Amino acid sequence: MNNKSINRPSLIEALAVWQECLARHGLPTQTLWIFTENICIEPSRVTPGSFRLGFQTKFTPPSDDALEIAYDLFGETDARMVFYRLGSCARGSVCILLCDNWFEEKNAHEGFERHDPWGISFYPGHPGEVDEVTELPRWLKRVKNDRAFHDFDFAMSLATIDEVKIHGRPLLPYERFAESMLNRLRRVLGNPG
Repeated sequence: MNNKSINRPSLIEALAVWQECLARHGLPTQTLWIFTENICIEPSRVTPGSFRLGFQTKFTPPSDDALEIAYDLFGETDARMVFYRLGSCARGSVCILLCDNWFEEKNAHEGFERHDPWGISFYPGHPGEVDEVTELPRWLKRVKNDRAFHDFDFAMSLATIDEVKIHGRPLLPYERFAESMLNRLRRVLGNPG
């Protein structure tokens, strides 16, 4: 995708179209936005060898401006953004913002509503509930590796959101490593920073 052909709307405009999309499909229009750290994948109790998807916001709650920061960062790329609904919960539709060129070929046959001038797709998903995890043991036992690749693997992390809030931009890998080493040294030496 050539970014000169993309005319990204404001987040408010994109959210209005997203809510219209949800309403057209008879889904809750109130949204709860989650990020990578909020996803909870657990082994299925029903089907051995498969997994079930849940989420949590109790242990790693997103900040109020996290969606805006993620939208701005993703908007700086020429990759397709996706407003993606994982399911419903008591608080409305559980949504996650994704971004990658991998979504460029996704179309209506796969459930994606494309808005090509914006470089954005909307994936309302299927009606159904997604489990909200509120118990710490379940959260700690979640599956972190050895699972199939999924669309939501292209989500923004809350760690990246924090980097933008602290440093004004996402850190480079060597900067993350240096920061983690400095934090370890501070803890060992008893200097909080």
